[in-house]
Amino acid sequence: MVLPEKSPPREQWLTRSQAAQLIRAAWRAKQVMRVKDTKRDVGKHIARFALVGLYTRTRHGAICGAALHPAIGRGYVDVERGLFYRRAQGARETKKRQPPVRLPQRLLAHLRRWHRLGIATHAVVEWNGKPVRSVRRGFRCRRARSQARRAPHTLRHTAATWAMQGGADLWETAGYLGMTVETLEQIYGHHHPDHQAGAAAAIAGRKLGRQNGDRMGVNRPERTGAKPTKIAVNSGLGQ
Repeated sequence: MVLPEKSPPREQWLTRSQAAQLIRAAWRAKQVMRVKDTKRDVGKHIARFALVGLYTRTRHGAICGAALHPAIGRGYVDVERGLFYRRAQGARETKKRQPPVRLPQRLLAHLRRWHRLGIATHAVVEWNGKPVRSVRRGFRCRRARSQARRAPHTLRHTAATWAMQGGADLWETAGYLGMTVETLEQIYGHHHPDHQAGAAAAIAGRKLGRQNGDRMGVNRPERTGAKPTKIAVNSGLGQ
């Protein structure tokens, strides 16, 4: 059997301004009845989902399936230790890597606040007190649609792109995002400030400084942590 060729990787990602607009639009979205907005909030769970996706690059199903207490068949967010066990308990490991990830402090503060206020009691993303199975329908709300860009999957590309643009270490970032160094460099490496810097410097007749040459750090396997990417969003999500 001859299989069709793989489609080229998509490069759709959001700028920080677009991500802020998406979260703000989802947070303010109201139910529409007879062409008029009501006072009922219908998108705040989408805003919370977007925050988790942007900070962790976790797949749609893993975020929706994440519980706040250990449960068979579900992932688990430990708000005390700040760890996100993305692979469901009892599930076999597949080529779609889902390693545990340390939560950035800003996201962890949100998760703890949501749990304390009863916004998220059993699952990370809840709607009317029940875990959300999917947010694809929620992303179609008319105010967020213009910023979604095929979200929620776009959030995964955005997190990896931001990490590379910030000059993150390749080895650390690959472990944090759950992919190989080769895949990260092939798809997102051109966003890194040191991408092909040595070749460009040599052509220009200059020597690349050691500090810049070592920044990508593909030969430093002893480091496994990753610096979180900050998202400047002022949308009142602490409520």
